[in-house]
Amino acid sequence: MGALAVIVTGLLVLVGGYLWVQSEAEPSGPVGPQVIVAIPTGSGVKTTGSLLETRRIIGSALAYRIWSQLNSLPGYVPGSYAFRENSSFAQVQSVLAGGPNVFPIDVPSGFTVSELARRVGQLPGHFANSFERVATSGAVRSKWQPTGVTSLEGLLGSGTYIVPPGETDRQLLQAMVDRFDARAARLGLASGAAALGYTPYQVVIIASIVEKEGVLVKNMAQVSRVISNRLERAMPLQMDSTVLYALGRDGGAVTSQDLRTVSPYNTYLNKGLPPTPTCFPSAAALEAALRPVPGSWLFFVVVEKDGTEAFSETYAGQLANEKLASQRGLG
Repeated sequence: MGALAVIVTGLLVLVGGYLWVQSEAEPSGPVGPQVIVAIPTGSGVKTTGSLLETRRIIGSALAYRIWSQLNSLPGYVPGSYAFRENSSFAQVQSVLAGGPNVFPIDVPSGFTVSELARRVGQLPGHFANSFERVATSGAVRSKWQPTGVTSLEGLLGSGTYIVPPGETDRQLLQAMVDRFDARAARLGLASGAAALGYTPYQVVIIASIVEKEGVLVKNMAQVSRVISNRLERAMPLQMDSTVLYALGRDGGAVTSQDLRTVSPYNTYLNKGLPPTPTCFPSAAALEAALRPVPGSWLFFVVVEKDGTEAFSETYAGQLANEKLASQRGLG
């Protein structure tokens, strides 16, 4: 009888353990909100199960380990995954089997909508053409966007975004708009623009030019002053970056033929600001546009290999700086 009791007890333990694992594998109640988990390189069932339990995606890491052994599951591809809280083990395994499904995307300052669209198009489930179409259609709008302007050029916040599965172009764009709006509000865009006699959108346009022309933070406030001085004197801005934007190029030399390009963005042929921003300005460029350093400069040119610019009040001074730049191999 003693041996029989041991056998029966063992069977009861096995059955009870099996039923417990099954109850953990198929939890009661609906799945919860989405949770993003990063699975490190070299993670096995034990590490992964612990991560999933900590984030409340599963109820028991131990049960998950036992279930995994019973089902002979393959290893895991490191990366970021979107799960739901209170998921079944089968649902978890289905997500893991598909590989990482959450991807970061970096939006650098100085990017344009077209450049960003090409980057977004590299994400699974996203396409460059459709993203750019939404970004320029007015379907998603910024609080700083004037009536009649449909493009979000210049109005998307730079930085890194985490894109989970199923996120639409509109949702991603809204997150970018929200980040820019929050950043602009912190810098006092509305009040600062009014103090300068500009609209907030005009300040963003100026900031986009400052971003491209100044490049380095230490140049930006002076570049901003040059723009303000030229606008006040009704002089053409004569900014190469706006011509390059009209041509769909980013950087490089501007030729005499380029300067004859007929476009509202050609600030050699047209006075005043271009009709829209020409890139996404950084916080530093926005700050410089709102608070240009005092000065009478009208010209600038890069004179150091690190990008340092020299500023002058006269064309003669500009020619002297250009000669210096040429002597240093920068012309």
